[in-house]
Amino acid sequence: MSVNKKIPKVDGVGLVLGKPAYTDDLAPRDALIVKLLRSPHAHATVVSIDTHIATSLPEIKCVLTYKDVGDVNFSRAGQGFPEPSPYDHRILNKTVRYVGEPVAIVAGHSEKAVDLAISKIQVKYDIHEAVLDFEKAIGHEVLVHKDDGSKSMFEIGHKPEVNIAACYEMAIGDVEKSLSESDVVYEGRYYTQAQAHAMTEPHSAVSYFDQQDRLNIITSTQTPFHVRRIVGKTLGLPLSKIRVIKPRIGGGYGGKQAIHGEFYVSLVTMKTGLPAKLIYTRKDVFSASYTRHEMRLDIRIGADTDGHIKVIDMKILSNTGAYGEHALTVLMVAGSKTLPLYNKVEAVGFSGDVVYTNLTPAGAYRGYGAIQGNFALESAIDELASKLQMDPVVLRRMNMMKEQETSEIFEIMGEGQEGTAMTVESCKLDECLDLCIEKLDYYNKVNAENTHPYKARGVGLAIAMQGSGIPYIDMGSAIIKLNDDGFFNLLVGATDIGTGSDTILAQIAAETLMVDTDKIIVYSSDTDLTPFDTGAYASSTTYVSGHSVRIAAENMIEKIKKAGKIYFSSEDVDYDGESIICGDSKISLKDFSTKLFYSENQEQLVSSGSYVGTKSPPPYMVGGVEVEIDKRTGKLDILNYVAVVDCGTTINPNLAKIQVEGALLQGIGMTLYEEVNRTELGVNMNNSFLTYNVPTRMEVKNMDVTFVDSYEPSGPFGAKSVGEIGIDTPPAALSNAIKNALGKRIRKLPMRSEDIWNSLNNG
Repeated sequence: MSVNKKIPKVDGVGLVLGKPAYTDDLAPRDALIVKLLRSPHAHATVVSIDTHIATSLPEIKCVLTYKDVGDVNFSRAGQGFPEPSPYDHRILNKTVRYVGEPVAIVAGHSEKAVDLAISKIQVKYDIHEAVLDFEKAIGHEVLVHKDDGSKSMFEIGHKPEVNIAACYEMAIGDVEKSLSESDVVYEGRYYTQAQAHAMTEPHSAVSYFDQQDRLNIITSTQTPFHVRRIVGKTLGLPLSKIRVIKPRIGGGYGGKQAIHGEFYVSLVTMKTGLPAKLIYTRKDVFSASYTRHEMRLDIRIGADTDGHIKVIDMKILSNTGAYGEHALTVLMVAGSKTLPLYNKVEAVGFSGDVVYTNLTPAGAYRGYGAIQGNFALESAIDELASKLQMDPVVLRRMNMMKEQETSEIFEIMGEGQEGTAMTVESCKLDECLDLCIEKLDYYNKVNAENTHPYKARGVGLAIAMQGSGIPYIDMGSAIIKLNDDGFFNLLVGATDIGTGSDTILAQIAAETLMVDTDKIIVYSSDTDLTPFDTGAYASSTTYVSGHSVRIAAENMIEKIKKAGKIYFSSEDVDYDGESIICGDSKISLKDFSTKLFYSENQEQLVSSGSYVGTKSPPPYMVGGVEVEIDKRTGKLDILNYVAVVDCGTTINPNLAKIQVEGALLQGIGMTLYEEVNRTELGVNMNNSFLTYNVPTRMEVKNMDVTFVDSYEPSGPFGAKSVGEIGIDTPPAALSNAIKNALGKRIRKLPMRSEDIWNSLNNG
């Protein structure tokens, strides 16, 4: 058995030993160094740009401006096609819309020469007023996108004439009527901030022409097939002339679900014929790639006096920055991955606007809107419980989703089969809640008096859900090849971004084929050699790509049996993972596969499998935290974080646990530490790891991750996703714990020590 086993990552030893595996490691030694001249202004038009001195310098091979690269509008978002994001971007713009936007591409033989050339480029700007406050963006007299040809591929509520990138609205029942008829109504406003991805490996891209004059791109990306499509369409190249290779990736977290440096190196190679590489500096990553969407969330919840929630209404204002990548979908996930948690309501409303501002673009980030929505919803549930004078655990248990139930939101917001709402076949929230309360010793601690003169302790809970891929859109595929000596090659388009998905998919293949995992050799994410896969996002890999691997393996078994029938001249043939069997006769897979190539049958066995989900079964989680706060300073210490997760079958328990632990720490970082700080002119102030405060494992005294026994009937071997669910609960759980400890509610992230101190001392 290979499933539910703690098998080491297939690439783990090589990475630990420092083997060349990442984009920069694989770049040709003679690759040109590519760097970008970036705008110092948040909003300006390039009046003139003089590159004469730069191009005349020794070692400089190429300087490109907006005049050299065309004016095709596109979306950088690595999503399905057609993308649900506006086509509002160009490779280089005459009008720059945020500090750090590229103005020129410079390539040369040395970094020193390129830096000198960049310093010699003379740019004259017509500086415009910038829109920096997202709460003032709608209807602002300054338009971020004015008459620039930006458009949407289909109706997403794109209204650039009022600075709206996308908008959405839905309702079930009569929200206002249900609120007016509720015995108790809670209303609250919550804010979440822009958060940097802070992945270890910066964005990196390499390009070169091969011997067939095809453009090869090696890139640190989560979506190699989307990269090929977007680069090809935008540069006017047939996709048959492009190969995209994804090597090992040092973290993505959604930040690499987009085009970043791939255009620039490709243009240099096309211009010069030479290989080129662009490795973002850490400042570039912070200032000019992606952030999480900043949001304002207004929530209203109505209930009767017994605690039955009648209605939930959520309104969101989201800041997409200068460009609208992922604008609509992040907004929708803030509702679709939170509101179904409380499915007993008679009415529910959800609406939001996503606005343009002159700030670094926002994009995909682990949690993808759900973490923002969960912060508001799960904080509000505790506040409603307080108004009802109820135990918040009891309130949740009365109203939350249970197994074999559904929510109309699933159908309306695209989470289930067309025309029907998805039935939740696996939901162990009750068990998660029970175990979390037990492990946290919740009731003893929530009722304990704080007797210390200046330190207070408190506990808080939050529940969460996510999804497993995007139904009817995300597709994964796999190819399996049987080799002589009885081992298999598994070729998958799925993208391992450090999560261990290559290992997970190898385990699924091994389980189906009834062989040891070391008999499965995985190669992933090469648009020439591996089959199509939408990429690593939306928590889709285990569920969607895992099914494709299972199907390919099942098809391989049928091919082995068919070949065995020819070998034995019999229809009565079976396969048990070790041998091909016919009555009392059998031949080992090792010997059989060798004969297939050299003597008998002489046939290469290759199978394939593809899968598109028709539902997105949610993983569930309960997060509980105990904190200690020094009231003199506001300093908060996390004493214990308990996470109890229902993700169906854990294909690899070790990797699942690591995923949850890492996600928890990122969620804690968003809650207590991390924030993108900018000046009044839109300049990023904390653009290095010296100034951007990311927590480490040392900031959490104890972290306890447990998986409940669960099986998802629609998943491969009962599995659901686990990659994102861990990030969602920390903001609300910590907010609830602070309220329990101090009696003060903080509704804006991050909740830093100074914010806690201010809440105690300034009302």
